[in-house]
Amino acid sequence: MGTLDWVVVVGYFFVMVAIGLWSRGRVHNIADFFTAGGKMPWWLSGISHHMSGYSAVMFVAFASEAYRLGLTVYVWWSLTIGIGVGIGAFLFAPRWNRLRAKHDVKSPLEYLAKRYNLPTQQVMAYAGALLKVVDIAAKWAAVSILLRGFAGVPITWGIIIIGLVTMVYSVLGGLWADALTDFGQFIIQAAAGFAMFFAVAGQLGWGFPVTIWDKLPDSHSDPLAGPYTSTFLMALFLIKTLEYNGGMWNLAQRYMAAPSGFAAKRSALLSSALWLVWPLVLFFPMWAAPLIVPGLEGAQAESAYIEMGKQMLPAGMIGLVLAGFFSHTMAMVSSDANVIAAVINRDMLPHIWKRVKTFSADNQLVLARVTTFTFIGVSMIIAIASGGQGFVLKVVVDLVAATMGPIAIPLMLGLLPWFRKVGSSAAIASVVGGLGMWAFLYIEQMNKAAWVTKGVLVSWPLLLSLVLYLAIGFTKKEPSRERDELLDSLNSDEPEPEKVKA
Repeated sequence: MGTLDWVVVVGYFFVMVAIGLWSRGRVHNIADFFTAGGKMPWWLSGISHHMSGYSAVMFVAFASEAYRLGLTVYVWWSLTIGIGVGIGAFLFAPRWNRLRAKHDVKSPLEYLAKRYNLPTQQVMAYAGALLKVVDIAAKWAAVSILLRGFAGVPITWGIIIIGLVTMVYSVLGGLWADALTDFGQFIIQAAAGFAMFFAVAGQLGWGFPVTIWDKLPDSHSDPLAGPYTSTFLMALFLIKTLEYNGGMWNLAQRYMAAPSGFAAKRSALLSSALWLVWPLVLFFPMWAAPLIVPGLEGAQAESAYIEMGKQMLPAGMIGLVLAGFFSHTMAMVSSDANVIAAVINRDMLPHIWKRVKTFSADNQLVLARVTTFTFIGVSMIIAIASGGQGFVLKVVVDLVAATMGPIAIPLMLGLLPWFRKVGSSAAIASVVGGLGMWAFLYIEQMNKAAWVTKGVLVSWPLLLSLVLYLAIGFTKKEPSRERDELLDSLNSDEPEPEKVKA
């Protein structure tokens, strides 16, 4: 990287910190910190939802899979998310918003105590929080690998630099800072993505999205290839539909932050459209990479995007592309830190430290900032300890994708009226059973069991979790008037009759 590239990267960091400082003035209480007070425009909520859904993992782990296997990574990743979020625009997005508007919910898990019971909420809170801290550690590792590849910065220092910048604006500005930086990062990412796309077009010709497939191995144009089977695809589609509609807690916040259920629906539809279209701009250079930087084997394939960028981009543009990489990770990490802080402050701490319930509004806001700071710090420490290389794809697919389903099923299906008689027994069994199945399969995989493929590792915990939820839920029905009232209130944006002023 040259001087101009460094100027671009440092300038990007300064802009992110400045947004955090400016956003601080919009945060007066924890409602502003965690849900933007329900005042976020639908288009900003939609862009933030999209940006918070992926990170630099795309340019490391997924770039490696695109380099090795071709088209399949778009099919099982971007396409499943785009369709799933589109479905969720009608099923989930408005209901998340109405939880905030009608029940003053500030954390995605806050409603679970009323929907099921307190033990169910606590099981899901602890399981999800532990999962997210490891997931975010993988994101730090991914972006530090990119920084090392482009600029020679050691992985540890890369994590520290990027982590500290993210920490500053997340702690100061809460969800407003997250969303506004998401928007700025979206603009930067667009410029960086098109820069790489045009650079590849300049070398291979403007028709390269069509012509490259004749020059690549035939399998690169297959929708499913390598370990990514139809079983894996179907399981991941269900997982991503649940995950990206709120099972990944930070994405539920985006819907909660919109002014109304209708606005949240529009946000989801915008995010869905972006997921279907924008990743194609980013993936085409990755699919063309074997023709530009051939011969990368094994773990070397994780640096395919880096090597192509160093070879093809002029001074200044490398810095812009690197800033685009940062934007992905910082968007996801800051939003995850915010929602984990919400879960800890609203759903976990009050049952550990009773005094929290008596905190003043100012003290609650200070506690929220301290929790955000702590979560980011712990994830950075785990990322540094991991060493980076090879850690990323294993965590993202083998851990996060495989365990997200069991955690998300009771959370997401609990919002829908069709499952109103499913109670806490089914919910806890679903989470514990699914995670137990994953642990068994993961141990078998570590012992080199050939039958534990990626499809098995991802689908079996999900299937068991779903079966337990439905089987126990419909055989041991636990009807509740309070639950019925909660679910009925989520059907529309209209106020409850008794709340209408004469």
